Amino acid sequence: MADLIGDIYEKTGGKDRSVRWFRQKVKELGNVPSRQLVREGYVTSRPTFGVMNFFMYDPKYKDNINVLPYYDRFPLILPIEPLREQRGSFMGLNFHYLSIPMRLKLLNVISEYSTGDMDENTRIRLTWNRIKRNPLVRPTIKKYLREHVRTPYRRINADEMMVAVLLPVQKFVRATETKVYADSRRIARAPRRGNTPGGGSGY
Repeated sequence: MADLIGDIYEKTGGKDRSVRWFRQKVKELGNVPSRQLVREGYVTSRPTFGVMNFFMYDPKYKDNINVLPYYDRFPLILPIEPLREQRGSFMGLNFHYLSIPMRLKLLNVISEYSTGDMDENTRIRLTWNRIKRNPLVRPTIKKYLREHVRTPYRRINADEMMVAVLLPVQKFVRATETKVYADSRRIARAPRRGNTPGGGSGY
């Protein structure tokens, strides 16, 4: 793998490494251009279910602050279900809406649904029904429309996920990271209301 994320994984030498080790390696990368991340590695024309995906996104309702107070232009998504009413569109978890500690907690949760060891052949068998009761999911569940995706999808295999969630490449529009993370903590702590998935912030 001749790319930034793959390079960090190869430096592990196949050994288990601490979160601190990964944080240090990500820090050493400095400022990583998002489009470079998309170009590198394995890219596809459709989202790959069972693993994470990077891509550039231009929301349908980006000019309507009542619908989208803020949004992420460079999502890190684990797709979980296709949208039946919109072919090629999907609902997924955008890890960028969580602070780093919360991302790591959610990563640990989804790893429980993996098909085996976290390697390039692993798939995360996750559905909305399986994950909807976890409060960490509430701020992250978003819908993405095929016609508003602006780049190919950069597939993030299971063995690369630790690096991906630590990369500071979120691109929030109309809100600071501090604001987004504070809102997400509040949403995660709020009493659960029904089982209907959200997702407006991704449109």
